[in-house]
Amino acid sequence: MIFRRAFASAFALALAILMLACGFAMAATLAINVGGERSLTTEQLLARPDAAIIRVPNDVTFHRTMTYRAVPLRALLGITEMPAGKELQVSATDGFVTHFSAKLLFGDGRKRAEPWLAIESPDEPWPQVPGTGDIGPFYVVWIDPAASGVSSEQWPFKVDAFHIAPTLAARFPQIAVDKSVPANSLVRRGKTVFATQCIVCHKLNGAGDASVGPDLNRPHNPTDYFQPWALKAYIRDPKSIRAWPDMKMPGFDRKAISDSDLDALIAYLGYMAKRKK
Repeated sequence: MIFRRAFASAFALALAILMLACGFAMAATLAINVGGERSLTTEQLLARPDAAIIRVPNDVTFHRTMTYRAVPLRALLGITEMPAGKELQVSATDGFVTHFSAKLLFGDGRKRAEPWLAIESPDEPWPQVPGTGDIGPFYVVWIDPAASGVSSEQWPFKVDAFHIAPTLAARFPQIAVDKSVPANSLVRRGKTVFATQCIVCHKLNGAGDASVGPDLNRPHNPTDYFQPWALKAYIRDPKSIRAWPDMKMPGFDRKAISDSDLDALIAYLGYMAKRKK
């Protein structure tokens, strides 16, 4: 009797593990909607003839050189240009949403950054990221990112979908700067920084697709309760100001946001603090 119970328990555990593994495989599906809806599994992506082993120096997430099995993103999407007034929206299972402009994705010169979709094989899982854990199964990485000015927030992981959407400016007039603001103003530059680095996690005046962090203007803007030095320190290293076990915001060093861009971002936030729409 004891043996039978032990055997039954072991069998149940093995079955549960098998079901969990099957569930993981089923969940590893990528949705692509760029003129026709497709869903591709990990196995289908790894079996593509253009899948290759690539080496990524200075990987943004792991902060070291990484090697991945990946497919070229442009070939995967199957398009050579973006419709006018549109951009590629990339969403992740953790609520992160970033956007690739036509210029970023396709370039306007001979030399350009090359985007790849890295694919995590169930047999060779990627390392865990401190504070984040598993980043698979799909991760957009770049070869020669400096050639196109790729930002740190344009390396999305836990990716689950690509689709074409109207530009942020067209969809979310709430984040716009008034026409009276000079073209060379820090505020305008800060709006560009916000649209690249911040809206991937935060909304502003309810505008944005992401749901990782809170709205940065409603009910209160960070400039309402942070002194300038404290807000800069918080963006550079959140834990230097406040910390809690489940905090998600990473720090942005000078490679991610330069000192001048940080000043511009804070100028934009201060400007928007008076425009809680």
